[in-house]
Amino acid sequence: MQKFRILVINPGSTSTKIAVFDNEEEVFKQTLKHTAHELAMFDDLIEQFEFRKNLVEKALEDNNIPLSSLDVIVGRGGLVRSVPSGVFTINERMLRDLKDTSIWGRVHASNLGAFIAKSIADELHLPSFIADPVTVDEMEDIARISGVPEIERQSLFHALNIRSIARKTAKEIGKKLHECNLIAVHLGGGVSIAAIKAGKVIDVNNALLGMGPFSPQRAGALPLSGVIDLCFSRKYTKEEIEKKFTKTSGFIGYLGTDNGLEIENQIELGNEQYKKIVEAMAYQVAKEIGACATVLKGEVDAIFITGGLAYDRFLTRWIKDRVSFIAAIYLFPGEGEMEALAEAGLRVMRGEEKPKEYK
Repeated sequence: MQKFRILVINPGSTSTKIAVFDNEEEVFKQTLKHTAHELAMFDDLIEQFEFRKNLVEKALEDNNIPLSSLDVIVGRGGLVRSVPSGVFTINERMLRDLKDTSIWGRVHASNLGAFIAKSIADELHLPSFIADPVTVDEMEDIARISGVPEIERQSLFHALNIRSIARKTAKEIGKKLHECNLIAVHLGGGVSIAAIKAGKVIDVNNALLGMGPFSPQRAGALPLSGVIDLCFSRKYTKEEIEKKFTKTSGFIGYLGTDNGLEIENQIELGNEQYKKIVEAMAYQVAKEIGACATVLKGEVDAIFITGGLAYDRFLTRWIKDRVSFIAAIYLFPGEGEMEALAEAGLRVMRGEEKPKEYK
């Protein structure tokens, strides 16, 4: 079997994760940390790309991985315009959109993935791609209606990991992904719960500022009267209220920590407050799974749970207790983003998937 060497690049706010795969085998992985002082030299996020690119190239050189040995480079997809699922060739239109903060009203470090991948790949005359960015949108029209004409429900979720684990779940039950109806549960800093019909995510909560359960840091769906009261309390600016709902709510708000191991230990020690809050999250996750089951009209082949918090045995047990009657439950703990990016590049190089043109 032909061997393809794949470099994957996953930028975060204070680090850049890189890995090299020979087909499915990971041969190198490193997290490049960036200090606040280093990043303060740049006026905006995109300006960091040359700095981070140079660090990526140096890390490969220091670990005896010649750039000439690479066959394809895949970057983490950022806040591009809404797109269908799949692998996309990085082009100039994509890079322009990743610079345009008016599209989503915010920037994210993952936007740098396409810039770094394309720059290195172009110098080596290699193909470069992103795969299943957070803006994947295959929602049915009926799912977009919010109840307020000026507000439309949006698809913004952990598409990369969910799509990868959906393929693994389909394999577990002996089907192709396009033959499956699944409910996906990603439990991380944010929570995404998706109804997958015939391989497409036809409904999902907005994992940042939308519906769904609270998470370690995010507020999830809230009573509107309380939201209105907070917004007009004059205690918060727009930026502060957004930070409160996305960074300091959930476990942070109730418990003062989002450290999963610490929380699990406190529950083991009999801390009732910790138990109550984690059980409340499990309750809300289970309710959302039940909602997805109705979207699929009860025709659910399997439920899968993934993400960093899928390691939490209390949380997952309490979720299972409430939803195991719906379908078989499969557990895939961890993020798996680097593997998912490598899988995407490998599918293209093997001719199993044709990359899409970003328009």
